[in-house]
Formats: sequence, C-alpha cells, structure tokens
Amino acid sequence: MAIEAARLSPSLAAAAFLARRPPPALFPFSLRRRLPLLRVLAGSSGGDGRVVALSSSELRKRRGLSSSSGAADPASGGDEKLRSLRRLFSRPDVGIDAYIVPSQDAHQSEFIAECFMRRAYLTGFTGSAGTAVVTKDKAALWTDGRYFLQAEKELTHEWTLMRSGNHGVPTTSEWLNDVLPSGCRVGIDPFLFSFDAAEELKDSISNKNHELVLVRGMNLVDEIWGDARPKPPKEPTRVHDIKYAGIDVPSKLSFIRSHLAENECDAVVISMLDEVAWLLNMRGSDVPHSPVFYSYLIVEVSTATLFVDSNKVSEDVLEHLEKAGVKLKPYEAIVSEVERLAEKCAKLWLDSSSVNAAIVTAFKSSCDKQMKKKGKAGKKVEKEASSDEPTSVENGTVNAVYNVSPVTLAKSVKNEAEIEGMKNSHLRDAAALAEFWCWLEEEVCKSVPLTEVQVAEKLLEFRKKQDGFIETSFDTISGYGANGAIIHYRPTPEDCSSVGSDNLFLLDSGAQYIDGTTDITRTVHFGEPSPRQKECFTRVLQGHIALDQAVFPERTPGFVLDVLARTSLWKIGLDYRHGTGHGVGAALNVHEGPQSISYRYGNLTALQKGMIVSNEPGYYEDNSFGIRIENLLLIKELNLANSFGGISYLGFERLTFVPIQSKLIDVSLLSPSEINWVNDYHEEVWDKVSPLLSGATRDWLWKNTRPLLDVTH
Repeated sequence: MAIEAARLSPSLAAAAFLARRPPPALFPFSLRRRLPLLRVLAGSSGGDGRVVALSSSELRKRRGLSSSSGAADPASGGDEKLRSLRRLFSRPDVGIDAYIVPSQDAHQSEFIAECFMRRAYLTGFTGSAGTAVVTKDKAALWTDGRYFLQAEKELTHEWTLMRSGNHGVPTTSEWLNDVLPSGCRVGIDPFLFSFDAAEELKDSISNKNHELVLVRGMNLVDEIWGDARPKPPKEPTRVHDIKYAGIDVPSKLSFIRSHLAENECDAVVISMLDEVAWLLNMRGSDVPHSPVFYSYLIVEVSTATLFVDSNKVSEDVLEHLEKAGVKLKPYEAIVSEVERLAEKCAKLWLDSSSVNAAIVTAFKSSCDKQMKKKGKAGKKVEKEASSDEPTSVENGTVNAVYNVSPVTLAKSVKNEAEIEGMKNSHLRDAAALAEFWCWLEEEVCKSVPLTEVQVAEKLLEFRKKQDGFIETSFDTISGYGANGAIIHYRPTPEDCSSVGSDNLFLLDSGAQYIDGTTDITRTVHFGEPSPRQKECFTRVLQGHIALDQAVFPERTPGFVLDVLARTSLWKIGLDYRHGTGHGVGAALNVHEGPQSISYRYGNLTALQKGMIVSNEPGYYEDNSFGIRIENLLLIKELNLANSFGGISYLGFERLTFVPIQSKLIDVSLLSPSEINWVNDYHEEVWDKVSPLLSGATRDWLWKNTRPLLDVTH
C-alpha cells in the first residue's frame, strides 16, 4: 500500500532545487492535458515556469461548476458544519480566529476509530491523510499526492484544496500567516497534535504575532457532531500468543527498564498503539485494519501501568498482565498520572514526536508548579546537537527527556518467531490470491459484470477461508482504468466502475492474520494492453527488480535506495508521487516506522537485519490508468566474498509470492539478468505456493509462472 506521498516528486524536487524548469519530458503535452490539477505559470525572468496547484473553487470555475453547484460561498457560511464551527470561535471559553483539524487521534494513528474521524466528518474528504484549517471566512484542506484526485472528487467548493508539495502551495502555517491579520489566535485540540508538531506550529505562526491556543476540555468538531458522533469502540482485547510474539512481556519490560537506567529516567510514556500492543503481547480491534486497542502505557523502574477501558480486558488478559506485573488504570487517567509523576519529581522519558501535546504540557506545567512550591529555579540543560541523543526540556527543569521511544526500533526488528509467522501468513495469503485471480480471470473472460466493490468483496471471501485470518490490513484498493490512477482509491457501491478487459486493473490489498500482516499490489490486463501500458509497466517492474536485488552496507538509510526504483521511469521522464517502501508490523500495523524507502532524505533511520519493508514503485497516468507492483521484503545479512571496512552487507529476502502478469511485460526492454529475475521469481512462486493449491487454481498458477521467452536472442 503506497504511503508517504510526496511533498514533491523527486524529479520535481530536483527541478525546484536547481531553480530550473522541469524537463519537457516530465510533463509531455498529452499527459499535461490530463492533469487538470496543475497549471504552469510564466516566471518573472528568463521564461522559467513553475507548477502550482489550482484551488478547488478555481478549478471548478474553469470547469463551469462554481456557482451552478448550488453550494453557498464559503464566506457566507453556506456549509452548515462550517457555520456551526465558526459560531464556537466566539465563545468566551474558546476565543479563537482559526481552528486546525488534523487526521490523527490522540495516539498519532494512521487508521483511527470512526468516532475520531473528525476531519472526514467536517470536510467530506475520506482519505487517511490530510489537515483541515478553518478561519472565520475561509476553509482549506491540505493533502498529499496520493489523494489529489480523491479530494477533488469529495470536497465541496466551500473548501480550497491545497495540494501539498506542489510549487506555490503554502504550508498550513504559511497560509495562516498570509490570510489572518497580525495577532490572531489559532486553536488546536492538544490531544491531536504531537508535542513537536504543536511547538513547530507555535513557532511558525509567531512570525505574524499569532498565538497558538490549546483548546482544552472539548474538541470543537465533537461539539458540532453532537449525538450523531459514533460511540468509542468497546471491543475486547486478546493475548498475542508467545509462539507468534517470540519474546515474553517480562523480558520486553526488562529491556525498556534497562534503557530507563541508561538514560537516568524514572519512567517512560508509551502512546503509540502498536507499541503498547507489541510491548504487552496483546492485540485488539478498536481500529479498523489494525489489531490495536486505545490505551497508554507508563513503564517505571519497578512497575508498569496500562491505561485502558477495563471493560475491554477479559479474565485471561488480566491474568496475562498480572503475571507481567502490569496494573490497570482508566484510559482517561493518563494526564492525572503524568501530573502525579511530576509531583514526585520523576524524570520522564517522552517521545515528543508521538506523545501528544496535552500530556507533555500537563507534565511541564506540573513540574513548574512543583519547582515553585519548593522555591527552586531548577537547572537548565542545553539541547544536544545530535538528533540521536536525548534532549532535556529547556523550561527550567530537567525532569523531562525527549528521545525516540525505546519501543520503536525494537518492534521494527523482527525476532525469529515473528519472521516465521510473517513467512507462513504470506504463503497462505498467496494461496488465497491465486484462487482469487483464477476466479476473476475466468469471470471477466466470460463477460460477467463485476464492479470494483464486488471484486474486493470476493477477494475477502477467499482470504476468510485461510487459517488464522482476522481482517483486512487496509481498505482494498480496487481500481479499474482511470480509478487505478487514484493512488489510494477506495470504491463504494454508489460510485465505482465495472472491471473489464479494455484497461488495466490495479489491486492493492492486505490481510491481518494471527501470525502476520500482508500487503501486496498487482496490476493486470484481461485484454490486450497498449504499447504505452506495457512500456510503463515494464519500467515499473525494472525499478521493482532493481530494489529487490539491492546490496548495501549496514547503517544505510532507506532514502539511499529509493533512486533504484525510479531510474527506469526517469529515463523517459516519468515518476510517481509516493514513497517506494514502508515498514510493516508483524501481526500489527501494515504501516510501521521508523524505517522507510523514500526520496525524503530527512529519515536517516538505518535499514537493519530483521526489518520488513515494502517494495512498491508505480506509475499513474491521470484519468487513464495506474500501475503498481508491490512485494514485502525481509532485510537479511549477506555472506559476501569481501567485507570492506569490516562491516556487514545487507540485502532482501522476498516474503510475497504471487505471479506478475507476463503479458504486460515488454521483454525487449529487459536485460538478460532482469529476465532471469522474473523467471527465478516465478519458479519460486510455483515451488512455494503450488503445494497449497489444487484443481483449476493450481493450473492457473502453472500457466502464470512459465518462464519468459528471451526475445532479444
């Protein structure tokens, strides 16, 4: 599943950096005619051009849709939700001029429970990434390249769509500084912003003397949502068996406490839901597609406290926790507990990139009060220059240490049991997909009418037959033709296409099993693909192969490898607006950090043995078709003839075993080694998956794993 879409695609980023016009091949005229979301503006000198985003309202004007849609002008407050929200701005206990609504919940989750989908409720935009900003007379939504087309479809013209990363598109803080007069008050719910994000926002808007207001005690969107807002989830938790977890809870807690000792801390707050689940060997179902549960965890030197709704904890789970020395407190008690630690003068480890601003500011405030009571000014500790080192809060106390959560890296490096579970679950998933593709190919060939939704539902039926299946790992992206160009397209029964034989069909799907998590994309054509489609597909495949075969020294960050997946596309002026690879949890979140493979060079996390990443280059021709090829890869240490500098070298082991459609490959573009890669991969698919199949499905797998003919010789 594509993630980490671009602020700028790499080719555009390079063009911006060099202050040059993008090469003509990047936006060939035939393609630019299909890109209504962008326009090229003449520069002030030398005839240079730059690509900027058109607002939704301006785009609709150009399409003749602005006033004829029947929606009111945003300044008049024609949208009832916007009008209700703006009325709250002037309440004495609020008193703000703008309000920011992010996508996240209090744990910075990508996938969230329905009751926390505030941005989607307010805007109508259902993509997983985006930020809404509402002033007294304007409303704007920022999202990234995965969702440009989707947002254009879903937003009404009261909203201006801000295409993050395109030239000329401001950030949220830049926009606020531009549209608000000096000295305004910008409100946020402090539970929905990490402390780092809130501090960055505060600093950015202070350039225009704006004040960041932490609106406590209520969320303004919840206020207008009222009784219609869904209830918080109450699903039970479960124990994640040690045969899948690999390491017991006491051992994991001991590991965390050793880090506390090394950093001279008394306690650490764990707020990321997958980190709590991993550390306690528990799973839940509060969040769609992710086996997690709403909770916080505080680990101290001799105790650990789980903050969770006790109704979710069965007797078995309670016994499991008690054996590990973990006690329970209500979910809502997290702030008061942090304040209690401050009163004890405890030194608290906080991952300020994930722990929300409400918790951190509560701790800081309590520390300040405690110091004042004792009449101590406290000590100041300068922040370290290196981001790899813990940094203390500069607020007159040394009681908070900012550092990355000690769980993050430990969770990302899989142990032997987790690796075995991932391998086993991927083989069962491959069997389900073979049955599905065999069925779908036959149905389409018989001209049976099938919608994108029906196809996704049928895939779910096949997966449900597999042992250990729990749920999907994300909403299936089932996109035929032009819908495949919408990177995170989600079909609905009311608005979807039929799958036929005249265009490409992109299917990105995944599953949560008791022992592992899967994520796979295949693109197929049930008729005759055009030469253009075959060339684009083959170049995406070449990028996929190049990354799969990569060999690299230890301590290499993922962004170094990203170019391998794009080079073949770049050679003909093409690219894609998302990262190439994301981390994947073991029976946990399908998107996991800290590792990634992306052109965003800010992530310096080294790829390590035992991590799992996706390999998913793509190409998307707006209003025409989309292509993506995705496998999951396990990072492994290689046994090479040399070891320069005495360091280890790493490579990848494939976890995904589903055929890549041969008819879409232009073999004339492939090198002999690339042809061998395809043939070797398909031989491995047959060897591993065919024992799980029988009958027509086994025949289908045989036919689709035959060697490519080397037409160049």
